[in-house]
Amino acid sequence: MRNVQYVFQADTIKLGKSDVLQALPIKSVEQVSPFLLLHHFKKLNIPAGEVDFAVSPHPHRGFEPITFLFEGELHHRDSRGNEGFLKSGDVQWMTAGMGIVHSEEATKEFIESGGNLQLVQLWVNLPKKNKMATPNYQDIKSETIPVYISDDEDLKIRVIAGEWNELKGVAKTFTPVNALHVILNKDKYDEIKMPAGHNLMLYVLNGFVEINGKHHAKEGFIAIFENEGEFISVKGLENSDFLLLSGTPIDEPVASYGPFVMNNQTELMEAVRDYQAGKMGILTY
Repeated sequence: MRNVQYVFQADTIKLGKSDVLQALPIKSVEQVSPFLLLHHFKKLNIPAGEVDFAVSPHPHRGFEPITFLFEGELHHRDSRGNEGFLKSGDVQWMTAGMGIVHSEEATKEFIESGGNLQLVQLWVNLPKKNKMATPNYQDIKSETIPVYISDDEDLKIRVIAGEWNELKGVAKTFTPVNALHVILNKDKYDEIKMPAGHNLMLYVLNGFVEINGKHHAKEGFIAIFENEGEFISVKGLENSDFLLLSGTPIDEPVASYGPFVMNNQTELMEAVRDYQAGKMGILTY
């Protein structure tokens, strides 16, 4: 069994007008390579006409910002001419690479109708050789994501990236990454095998779970595992769902400044200059 190293409650931070749970970086843990940041816009029920979710145009370079939309509808635009609409269960897997400017906002239809909104933004690092890759946008629709369903239907696992139990995720990644969305009913127990040698973390979106028979984590908690072993056990103490994220560590220096993640300060300064010079493209709000 793979041991749990830490269990932390996410910090609440202000991001624009929204209160956001920041599960990574947290306390003494700067990253769980290749994962750099995890922000959870927790579930909100928003009345019709009162939806106020908009992230204005901003740049990225050197990593992959990923949006998991669990509930709601979003409109995405970027400076490379990409545009997309996300609905509940969809995933936006974007490669910032050499640089991109993008924005996200609730769709007009969702603003008019109201409803539940819940999403996670995850930053996945890129190795040095890929940091200046051509920017790319993967629009992953919910119906294309393979799903494992247990015989009793008390466990569902959506395989978004990587391979698990002979299912292969749709997302294309630069380094080995597994991204699983696990839905677990109350009292359901299961042992889940994850790749040996991967760094591994579990983030609880909703509910309350028991991990390895002794650690407890509820909504907004992150469990970070030791690197040895393959199996973890999870039991639903309530109807729950969580992200299970693993990846091969990138053994390189990390230098970050706001929305840029490179390997050293010189590269960060170049990123700032390139953005200011319009080399990442221009996107008006």
